[in-house]
Amino acid sequence: MKPVQKALFSVFYKDNIADLAKYLSDSGVEILSTGGTQKYLEGLGISVTPIESLTGYPSILGGRVKTLHPAVFGGILNRSEVDQDKVDLEKYDIPNIDLIVVDLYPFAETIANTDEEQEIIEKIDIGGVSLIRAGAKNYADKIIVANTAHCSDVLAELKSNDGSSSRLFRKEMAARAFEVTKEYDDMIESYFHNDRDVSLRYGENPHQEAKFRGDLGALFDQLNGKALSYNNLLDIDAAVNLIEDYKDYPGATFAILKHNNACGLACRDDVLTAYKDALAGDPVSAFGGILITDQRVEKDLAEEMNSLFFEVIIAPEFSEETLEVLKSKKNRIILKIKPVEMPTKSVRTVLNGVLEQDRDLHVTGSDKFSIVTNREPDASQIDDLYFANLLVKHTKSNAIVLAKGKQLLGSGTGQTSRVDALEQAIAKAKKFGFDLNGAVMASDAFFPFPDCVEIADNAGITAVIQPGGSIKDQLSIDYCNEHNMAMVITGHRHFKH
Repeated sequence: MKPVQKALFSVFYKDNIADLAKYLSDSGVEILSTGGTQKYLEGLGISVTPIESLTGYPSILGGRVKTLHPAVFGGILNRSEVDQDKVDLEKYDIPNIDLIVVDLYPFAETIANTDEEQEIIEKIDIGGVSLIRAGAKNYADKIIVANTAHCSDVLAELKSNDGSSSRLFRKEMAARAFEVTKEYDDMIESYFHNDRDVSLRYGENPHQEAKFRGDLGALFDQLNGKALSYNNLLDIDAAVNLIEDYKDYPGATFAILKHNNACGLACRDDVLTAYKDALAGDPVSAFGGILITDQRVEKDLAEEMNSLFFEVIIAPEFSEETLEVLKSKKNRIILKIKPVEMPTKSVRTVLNGVLEQDRDLHVTGSDKFSIVTNREPDASQIDDLYFANLLVKHTKSNAIVLAKGKQLLGSGTGQTSRVDALEQAIAKAKKFGFDLNGAVMASDAFFPFPDCVEIADNAGITAVIQPGGSIKDQLSIDYCNEHNMAMVITGHRHFKH
């Protein structure tokens, strides 16, 4: 328990502080205060010590500097259990401050009511944020109040403990204080990033307003085409993340995406063949899609692609002859991708808050595959299992990917059951004339029953890769053993919602 013997009040909003200040004053607590807060408290008949008597300096620079002084911060940051801190306080005649009641300039209200930059800048609080962080950091000894609405909680705590507070209470007040400064800093950061806000034509649908906040110029040079749309950006994000996982593949990789999922993907010795085989995966869905490759685009590829209507092409380089061909469609978006470090976190709004998680950056190398069946996959199947497992990671759950010869044959995306996803993938492959005999299957999550491996077996699939983890894994493994199929387990699930 820590008693309060000296308090500092410095607030913009005077509401809610009167009862606490009167209680402290009546309890013999000395109150330090600044400017307008001092006048307000004195108007209530409360004795106040002006902060200037402590610092020896008046408020200067138009009020920009009032409390930024060692005598103030020393009084807040000193640690009661550190002997040298006590020596320093005595040596420099710094009083100990036990309670800090501080709020922040009304930045949100200011930007809501004016576009005047200087007026907005002056509402970026410096001293207040510093006092709050100092008090919160030293919660072991101090109470910090960063929102005057919490004054009633402090009053209740002090009254119930004869003018003292518990460590648990002080820690809770510190947590609230850091929440205040985080929200405040987020508002300021958003204001300064307004210059990088890009208004989009609309959101996912025409009735939805939308904007992009970020620096696309750091990632792409746009060489042609109309402004990027909300849906373009979602597809481009999916395409860039997908191709990144194939960066170490030898040769060329080409992918075609639609609604954030790959409808075509192939790895080949040359990029033209990779494009043709990616397109063969689903030439219907490719219409209006997003194209991406990790190779330089030359004229022969551009001429081959030019017969297809697509929204966006992304590549690290384009020859001048290539651009002449591709620019024949004035609205076609051509993006030259630059090497850039992507965020390691993903964020999305949920209900009345925000979810944040690490991005799924895990890649299971073929040397980490756990072969759980009597039949072992051969070298060609290992290559295909690795290829398919990379792709299923970037496919909406529930997801199944069928592949052979490092080519996507069919995928089941976003289904409510894994069986449905598999049946969709098989139907896709057959629709476009692929022979599934000798193909492999990748699943983003485990098989709770052997039904999927049975369906795959009946379609001609001979090897399966999945994360494992079901209490009934053995049922699927037993089926594979009984029907001469190979199965590999990775130990890593790749849900994508």
